[in-house]
Amino acid sequence: MNFRKPLESLIKESEAVGEHSLKRTLTSYHLVALGIGAIIGAGLFSITGGAAANNAGPAITISFIIAAVGCAFAGLCYAEFASMIPVAGSAYTYSYATLGEFIAWVIGWDLVLEYAVGAATVSISWSRYLVKFLDYYNIHLPAQMTMSPFDTATLADGSVISGVVNLPAVFIIVLMSLVLIKGTKESAFVNGIIVALKVAVVLIFIALGWAYIRTENYVPYVPQNTGTFGAFGFSGIVRAAAIVFFAYIGFDAVSTAAQEAKNPRKDMPIGILVSLLICTVLYILFAHVMTGVTNFTSFKGQDGIAPVAVAIDHMGTAGPDGTISPAFPWLNKAIIVAILAGYASVILVMLMGQSRVFFSMSKDGLLPKVFSEVNTKFRTPAKSNLLFMLFVSLFAAFVPARVVGEMTSIGTLFAFILVCIGIIVMRVKMPDAPRAFKTPLVPLVPILGVATCLFMMVFLPLDTWIRLIVWMIIGFTVYLTYGMKNSLLSDNKKETLFNSNKTISLIGIVLCILLIIVAVAHHLTAETPDTVIYMFSLIFAAVNILFYLYRAFSFKPTPKQIEVHS
Repeated sequence: MNFRKPLESLIKESEAVGEHSLKRTLTSYHLVALGIGAIIGAGLFSITGGAAANNAGPAITISFIIAAVGCAFAGLCYAEFASMIPVAGSAYTYSYATLGEFIAWVIGWDLVLEYAVGAATVSISWSRYLVKFLDYYNIHLPAQMTMSPFDTATLADGSVISGVVNLPAVFIIVLMSLVLIKGTKESAFVNGIIVALKVAVVLIFIALGWAYIRTENYVPYVPQNTGTFGAFGFSGIVRAAAIVFFAYIGFDAVSTAAQEAKNPRKDMPIGILVSLLICTVLYILFAHVMTGVTNFTSFKGQDGIAPVAVAIDHMGTAGPDGTISPAFPWLNKAIIVAILAGYASVILVMLMGQSRVFFSMSKDGLLPKVFSEVNTKFRTPAKSNLLFMLFVSLFAAFVPARVVGEMTSIGTLFAFILVCIGIIVMRVKMPDAPRAFKTPLVPLVPILGVATCLFMMVFLPLDTWIRLIVWMIIGFTVYLTYGMKNSLLSDNKKETLFNSNKTISLIGIVLCILLIIVAVAHHLTAETPDTVIYMFSLIFAAVNILFYLYRAFSFKPTPKQIEVHS
């Protein structure tokens, strides 16, 4: 479990060519565009509305600044790693070289959750914008077919209905998966066009909306806390920062494409840092205009998933009865079209990052070979893309946007923490390793990155922590039953397997106990009934404790059989 992947082998892997390797087609422009493609999207066009309405109010701009600070520290660490280890896999690969196989597994498993639920979040918002766009032309999709079973909508007659399945969200996941299977270069070309369109939309929104800002909408700029932790006030600002944080994972997704960059040592730091800088400035300006043209309470409910459409409807003059006549009735339609295209590029990048992480884990023997099989025609991991298409579609179809959005945030923050720690370890263990880019002020910058990200994680809701812990326990089980034994770096000795099995099982027991503690804390403080998640957490933890006890004290692992060819 403590095996580290030699830096020399990683560099050799990055230089591999042939039909079974990923094709190098991406320039620094492509990488910056990939980063902007992932960053500009859900943070601006979806999550911002809900975070402003429920947590921060107009101070959502401060939340973006806090999130950007954490991203800046982590981005500097990512840039050094990406210039040193230019292979697919992002934080997973970096952790493998610095912190060992087990930590690498943990972060790889976490990244898959991050990208899967991130893509699902964006697809749900894409669905909501599509519904609004079609409404302009009196095309009304059945509400039950555009929401998860846990969401509700109020119809014109005042009746409330529940969703069944979000079919438009599933459609866009399937479509982007098929584009990704076709090829990375083609995907990057499509993404580049969409990114240019998205940036134009953002600039138009800021320029036109600035004239319709009403200063009374900023009063109070920081709404008073309601008495509930995370509902406005200081705690609300920090919770909003943690919620919108996932919108910054674009530069993280850039690092997963390192093995497909033409000159990764130079291009990766440029792609990561430039995309982060551009998007941070746009985020702050965009959020300022959005909360200035209408009161933040306008973004409550289902419309909070499509806040830009709400904001544009409030860009105009109010009549005697208070009804606002939009000054740009054409703008909403045009911008929604661009947002729909922009969201598609976000989903594309997230699905790409997800498959590349599993590609690397499979190449290391920690997952079945199917995840690293490269299609000889398209030179992409097509089978892996199809499996993830099914997995993410289920999230998009049946899970509410709030849940998947917060799950992405906590996964992203956790990944950033491990990357920051990895830089400190790498400087101590490999001080002379070649670095095309060096993180400044080490260990101060990585320590600040860890502190900022951990600070935001603490402010996320407890049910989000429950879901993260459950996912990590599942990951522990997969590693125990498959990855540990099949690892290509394992010495395959009985004693090593026995000690690793026992150590991981005991850590798993601690994680199960932590799940019980968090579930009880959530149950005692929840404002709404949580019987299902509470009972599931207790039963899940109890079953896994029994499994880990068996693995730690009764199970005798046997080395894998090595085939000998005569």
